[in-house]
Amino acid sequence: MPRIFKASEEEKTEGKEVRKDYFDRHSPVILCEKTAKKGKKFRVKVRVGSEYSHPDDPDHYISYIQLWNRETLMAETSFPPGTLGNQKSQAEVDFYIIPVLSMNLSAMSYCTKHGLWQSEPVEVQVI
Repeated sequence: MPRIFKASEEEKTEGKEVRKDYFDRHSPVILCEKTAKKGKKFRVKVRVGSEYSHPDDPDHYISYIQLWNRETLMAETSFPPGTLGNQKSQAEVDFYIIPVLSMNLSAMSYCTKHGLWQSEPVEVQVI
């Protein structure tokens, strides 16, 4: 089982700027509404990093982003090196899912140099 990194808000905001940069540019963030309509298409944006950009080098890039509902993989996308034009940027993707029950969403992203990272969970009520 790979080690999963998860930065707490305290770790991302306290301490040296270098530490904040490291956590921020690797941590996926879920951006979506807090409620969804049952059986209707629902958009979930996942972005890696809030403030800082991640490299897109041949040996150091975000390889994939996954969206999970508890223990169920809902969606996944892969990025080959150079997807972001070999420029520092924030990898992001919009996933569209059709919810049936309320969800506890989390995202995972994989950096080819620094491993697997998990987002903070997001509760979505389905009405």
